[in-house]
Amino acid sequence: MDTLMQTEMPDIKLFARGKVRDVYDLEDKLLIVATDRISAFDWVLPDPIPGKGKVLTAMSLFWFDYLKDVVPNHLLSADVNDYPESLKKYRDQLEGRSMLVRKAERIEVECIVRGYISGSLWQAYRQGAQSGNTKILGFDFVPDLQESQKLAEPIFTPSTKADDGHDENISFETMLHITGMEVGAALRQVSKELYRRAADYSAQRGIILADTKFEFGFIAGELTLIDEVLSPDSSRFWPADKYKVGRSQESFDKQYVRDFLSSTDWDKDSEPPHLPAEVIKGTSERYQLAQKLLLERTGK
Repeated sequence: MDTLMQTEMPDIKLFARGKVRDVYDLEDKLLIVATDRISAFDWVLPDPIPGKGKVLTAMSLFWFDYLKDVVPNHLLSADVNDYPESLKKYRDQLEGRSMLVRKAERIEVECIVRGYISGSLWQAYRQGAQSGNTKILGFDFVPDLQESQKLAEPIFTPSTKADDGHDENISFETMLHITGMEVGAALRQVSKELYRRAADYSAQRGIILADTKFEFGFIAGELTLIDEVLSPDSSRFWPADKYKVGRSQESFDKQYVRDFLSSTDWDKDSEPPHLPAEVIKGTSERYQLAQKLLLERTGK
């Protein structure tokens, strides 16, 4: 399977090159290309994951369509035939992994919704519980939660938005200093509804959506879902039939890569190591299985 580590379109204005996506400026529009890069612990790893960018794009396209009645999104087209003529000569880099979108005024927070306690929230909870403090990010948690346990109800835990480096979890009250009260309340309400709809859909297909993150912007003054949505890069997807409270879970996301890196002697402060062939293959298979399980039965 062909891989794309980085796009090369020298006559198209580069807007930004993120950890995974290359974004090009088309005046009032953006072209977003999902490469096969993968990041972990704030580093872009040296090895691409075959098929990853196409999986991310296919899943985002499905979810944008499925959730469009909850909130508008920025998608215009993912068909290269609809793109400006200047882009069509790069079809081999764009087919199946790109989206033409409306340009938005991005809101500088990431909107995270968690239905289960895992990842950075679990780490913060565990550390707090050791000192008898289970109030985290403004939430009072019970003192005897276990890793991966389902929460009584999904919670909204925003973070700062960092294109490079580490996003930091913040409380809702802290977020309001960035967004203002009205926008912050709308972000929380819409994010939780998006999560609820997606979690219900995923559960019907044997998948637990443990948590996910959304990004929003304004287009012509209207709150709009942007970037990518509900992919294995931005979400924790767990197979429901293998779920067990009290441990980390098998997953269809990049946790497999994180677990491998954590098992090495890499200090996370220097250039990351290469991934073994079996980790690359296993990660690619997990991403593609997530796409198959979530999308195949819908005909999308």
